[in-house]
Amino acid sequence: MTTALLYGSVRTARQGIKAVLYFQQQLKDRGHKVNFIDPLESPLPLLDKMYKEYKSNDAPEMMEKIASQLREADGFVVVTGEYNHGIPPALKNMLDHFQKEYFFKPSAIVSYSAGRFGGVRSAVHLRVVLAELGTPSIPTMQPIPKVGQAFTDEGKPNEDYINKSSKRFLDEYEWYLNAMKAQREQGLPY
Repeated sequence: MTTALLYGSVRTARQGIKAVLYFQQQLKDRGHKVNFIDPLESPLPLLDKMYKEYKSNDAPEMMEKIASQLREADGFVVVTGEYNHGIPPALKNMLDHFQKEYFFKPSAIVSYSAGRFGGVRSAVHLRVVLAELGTPSIPTMQPIPKVGQAFTDEGKPNEDYINKSSKRFLDEYEWYLNAMKAQREQGLPY
């Protein structure tokens, strides 16, 4: 399986990258190829034209690279912070540049915050966006409160609950990956 791991923060001292590193390793340990898409490393302009609006081989190089990584993916793990009860603008901008690359593939939401709620308010908003993009999110979400203390700088968990809850979360994600991949092989509804 190939998973695109999407991250949304471009802040200077971003703490959510610790959760990204953790989930990247967890997915690799499960045998996934991971395409990590980071708007800090792969910046896109504010949305003007979607990828689909460019003629073949005419999209900007970075957009073409991300589109290829999304097409290759069997599903998506999206790591989001919470900015004023919503998703980070860099994540929304990145998601909005693409469309059919997401179709009929599952997504899973990891949310985080500096406080005790773990970014769940942004996760609820993100769920609606992902559904509209054609990548329905799995029922379980993985909130991480106090993300700065929850992991080491290298992405190792400091909290006992993280390994247990992430195992269940990723087991469910893989179930949806396998189910939707099998169904895609039978054909698409349109």
